Amino acid sequence: MTTIGWTEHESTHSARWHSENASPAPGRIVVVDDRTTADAAHRLARAGTGLLWRGDFHNARQLIRAMQRRQRNPRVAAAGQETASLFDSRRAERAARAELLGRVLVVLEPGYRLRLRRAPDVRPACEHAYGTSAAGPAGGGLERICISLPELLGVLSAHQWHLRGVDIAALGARIHPDYSVFSPVRGEYIDLVARAPLPAGAERPLVFDLGTGTGVLAAVLARRGARVVATDINPRAVTCARANLHRLGVADRTRVVEADLWPDGRADLVVCNPPWLPARPTSALELGIYDPDSDMLRRFLRGLPDHLVPGGEGWLILSDLAEHLGLRTRDELRAHIAAAGLRVAGRYDTVPRHPRATDTADPLHEARRQEITSLWRLVPD
Repeated sequence: MTTIGWTEHESTHSARWHSENASPAPGRIVVVDDRTTADAAHRLARAGTGLLWRGDFHNARQLIRAMQRRQRNPRVAAAGQETASLFDSRRAERAARAELLGRVLVVLEPGYRLRLRRAPDVRPACEHAYGTSAAGPAGGGLERICISLPELLGVLSAHQWHLRGVDIAALGARIHPDYSVFSPVRGEYIDLVARAPLPAGAERPLVFDLGTGTGVLAAVLARRGARVVATDINPRAVTCARANLHRLGVADRTRVVEADLWPDGRADLVVCNPPWLPARPTSALELGIYDPDSDMLRRFLRGLPDHLVPGGEGWLILSDLAEHLGLRTRDELRAHIAAAGLRVAGRYDTVPRHPRATDTADPLHEARRQEITSLWRLVPD
């Protein structure tokens, strides 16, 4: 546990430092308020100073936006620039911007109380994200904590997503993502799982859903008559999936366990929707997007033959965006499949429907425009 300190009104104060993306605590903290200009705040933040906000809440949000405008604009793709290089530079710029803006800080008093003018009641959102017990990631609101303002805004936004839920056409219902659990906003891969023929021979097939997240694929498969064992390494995802499956009325056909990929036993069908991009995540939420060195993908492929009953198959749900970004080739993917002793029994493809696929202002538009999401049917060779 890290404790940070600062001086305010000629008195020394302290709080527990908390960061969901494991950012280190600032070595120096100064108190700022509505009188602080965006230029001054930007200059201090660039020097590594933490800015503890004590002014109006809405003015703090405006300060964040003004500081963001002072950061260097993302580069436009240069003629001949490789897509992979552009992707890496865009990620580096976003990371630098997040690091700088993350130096604007707020203090949450015990009970997750935010004592700023015009501040909303952040307690329900913080309790949802951080818990209400001392064992929670931020002390359960039992002590004073200091967090970045962007993190708090993310907590508030995630809570709204949780309350509203995400409409899933294949279920005719909503899935409610929890904080730091990847939201199933791209419905095309869910539709692939809803339509692909289940393996023949089992009246009520046993299915393993690896990396279940919100439990959305487990719910779709349970609605199709399967018995499902869903796994996730993220305790928040396990809690989230259990709640969604109970809410959807399929808890009697599903079981969610905390595991690093594999449950015990063998199944008629193993489904895996690994993170699609082989790059290093910078936060818990990015674990749903980035898979360093395709680690989860390769572990799924290697373990699949030993977790299938005779006649069983695996479904790999994967976008080819990594191929268009130059991060992985189709030959590399096929080599991973063959090295695991598997062959492709079939494949179903779909195109993305999300807005970024048609956003011509996106420097990565050409790669996104060509993207195809596939369900690969894999069987032991």
